[in-house]
Amino acid sequence: MSRLEAKKPPLFISEPLTRDTLSQSLSLLSGLLKSCYGPAGRLKHLHNGVGGYVCTTSQSSAILSHLSVSHPVLRVLMASVQNHISRFSDCGLFTAILCCSLIENFKSLNVASCTVIKISKHLLSLCMDYLKSKACGCRVSVDFSSVETLLCLVRSILTSKPACMLNKPEVDHLTMLILKAFMFTVPCCVETNTVLGKCVIVPVKGRRVVDSTVLPGLLIETPEIQLAEPLTVKRTCSNMIKMALFSVSMSGDLFNPEEGTITVHHGISLEMSELNQLLNVGKQLINDEVGLVVCQKVIHPSLKQYLKENHVITVDRAGLSLMEPMSRMTGSKPIASIHSLPPGCYGSLKDVCIESFASKHFVHLIPNDTVVCSLILCNRNETAWDELKRICETAEHVLQLTIKEPLALLGGGCTETHLASYIRHKSYSLSTSSFKEIDCSRTQYQSVADGFCRSLESVACSLNHDDGEILTDMFYGHCWFVPSGFSSVSNWSDVVSKCGCGINGNTENLNWRLLQGQFGCPIAQGCPKEPSVKVADFLTLDCFAAKCNGLQVALETANLILDLSYVIEDQN
Repeated sequence: MSRLEAKKPPLFISEPLTRDTLSQSLSLLSGLLKSCYGPAGRLKHLHNGVGGYVCTTSQSSAILSHLSVSHPVLRVLMASVQNHISRFSDCGLFTAILCCSLIENFKSLNVASCTVIKISKHLLSLCMDYLKSKACGCRVSVDFSSVETLLCLVRSILTSKPACMLNKPEVDHLTMLILKAFMFTVPCCVETNTVLGKCVIVPVKGRRVVDSTVLPGLLIETPEIQLAEPLTVKRTCSNMIKMALFSVSMSGDLFNPEEGTITVHHGISLEMSELNQLLNVGKQLINDEVGLVVCQKVIHPSLKQYLKENHVITVDRAGLSLMEPMSRMTGSKPIASIHSLPPGCYGSLKDVCIESFASKHFVHLIPNDTVVCSLILCNRNETAWDELKRICETAEHVLQLTIKEPLALLGGGCTETHLASYIRHKSYSLSTSSFKEIDCSRTQYQSVADGFCRSLESVACSLNHDDGEILTDMFYGHCWFVPSGFSSVSNWSDVVSKCGCGINGNTENLNWRLLQGQFGCPIAQGCPKEPSVKVADFLTLDCFAAKCNGLQVALETANLILDLSYVIEDQN
């Protein structure tokens, strides 16, 4: 019997926020995430110590999933951010950077953590009320009758990830494609419980980005198909193509021994019995005027040949990922047994044809009503393609969120600095009764509010990676980036042309203050104003739903961590 090791007692860590190890780890994580932020963010090369997949990215979903964090407090932070990303796909770096900054700023205050939490909750309610009010000066309405704002939103997402390695014509081309693909997934007839369709991304690596295209319907890769052969398909009397969709294998394989014992009479061949059953299914499909058979798995060659002779097209090895969109697009119900075909299991298609892209051949299923489409996505290499696929999926999700709540927030750091200006104004104009309700002093409230605003402004400053100065104007509260090399300029108006989001040009006599290194001084005079122009060319926008949730998640997670008194770790 092997020696048994005595169980170790759990490790109790009291007041984890006061430990140097947490401060160092938090600072390291914050610096790593800040260096990835925005269009000029630095790429990260992620791989494990024993080889395997290598990921080059600046995207939060990829970075956080590849990072291994040992400190339990940071694991809470990362789990919270990853949960936000799984629900909204966007603003992951914003959420993580803001959360790190809030923790660092709040724990440096000489205010009890319970008081900080109460005040920060009040500040969050002020932010959310302002962002959801019509008076908000950092949001724009999204009009789906015009594509301009939608194009700005998609373009902002594509340009925020440098690992995609896109130039301007490629960004413009993909922006139009993603928007077109999204429009395909919006049903023409709106009902009470309308569900959006699906865009399936088809990989084509090693080709130019501008070769990418979008097609209505689904593409199923079929390497064995012959382009030279004319595609003849059986149609019904209404000129439609009836389709059968099988989720069960039609290869004629024998039963799995693990499923039970089979008694076979002498002289009976299981293989022939299975093949005969498959051919009987084929006869029924022909009698039912089916013109297309798609199988998730493998179809027996004899059944393929029999159906082909009767002008029925067969496509096998479609894969699990295409089953749900195919069923939805055609109205067919996946058939799970070759021994019975349930009534109403067939679907219908408008047409079937062969498409070829690069060296790949596809069967193109063209639906009657387009709610499913295929985005043929090209990029020069695998690394850039992987990043581009992630960002296209994010853009599609953002458009889905936007159709539910047709609003967007100004990007380029302008929402953060505008909110900070608004909160500073509100914190100095709050009534005495409000402090009594929160159970804090005016000094405590303003101290926490200043830490909250500095955290917002630090997110905006994270967009700058070239050592230039960062300004905010005293009128709109927007963020302005000064090119590097202009650190000692008497008149900042001479070196800035437009704000971070692009909505304000330097056409007015604005007053400025430096952001970097001087977060709290001086305070903006009055409430920041709303820009007079609502939409400009190449406006930088952020997803309203994702950023609002990111703001809430960052502050609530920071509050949770600030409230930790003990960390208990199992040593066994």
